[in-house]
Amino acid sequence: VNYFPATIELSTAALIFSLAIGLPAGIISAIKRNKLSDHIVRVFSISGLSMPVFWLGLMLLYLLYFKIELLPGPGRLDSAISAPACFTGLYTIDSLIQGDLTAFINAVRHLTMPAFVLGFGAAGTIARITRASMLEVMRQEYVKTARAKGLKEHVVILRHILRNSLITPITVIGMIYGGLLEGAVLTETIFSWPGLGRYATGSFLFLDFQAVMGVTLFIAVIYSVANLIVDIAYAYLDPRVRI
Repeated sequence: VNYFPATIELSTAALIFSLAIGLPAGIISAIKRNKLSDHIVRVFSISGLSMPVFWLGLMLLYLLYFKIELLPGPGRLDSAISAPACFTGLYTIDSLIQGDLTAFINAVRHLTMPAFVLGFGAAGTIARITRASMLEVMRQEYVKTARAKGLKEHVVILRHILRNSLITPITVIGMIYGGLLEGAVLTETIFSWPGLGRYATGSFLFLDFQAVMGVTLFIAVIYSVANLIVDIAYAYLDPRVRI
């Protein structure tokens, strides 16, 4: 009860970041294929996939917290700020419900670094998958027909190319979110984030078999729900699935 809301807050923020960066990067990379922007996106994607999470987290803590003091350090809130009353367990939501803007801003600042670290690799994956899927759709005959009919380029990209190429990225996004909700052990450890990953690791170390079985079953349910949401999204994106 106490650990899962922290993981939901962190993983949802990480997913929002990865979508905000990965999807536009993948779209630009596909549209500007083999141009400078495409090469930049590919370097970004490879960096996100290959950069160790623990190294990135430690470097950000050293630079942004220790050296220039731009962002706060580990934890969900500063020690001088009281946690908001628990309605959802998500500090950002609970502080807004109470109208405590100080706690909200502080919670968002604490959330920024771990969400970036957790979402950086996912953003690279989403960018690569989106690029590959869009390039495949761009070769289809109906895209050539849409351009031949004189449709504006942004209409062709958004309505005919992007929507029809989202099936594969949606699948990957669903699996990424399920994986994030498992609890990112390294990220939660580096940033002292009291989430499900740290709880599971502690259970393993102390041989708490009931907790281990509970976490394993819970993760299985999470993946099942993530796959269900992905299947529902299929029907919305592709009318052929509804048929």
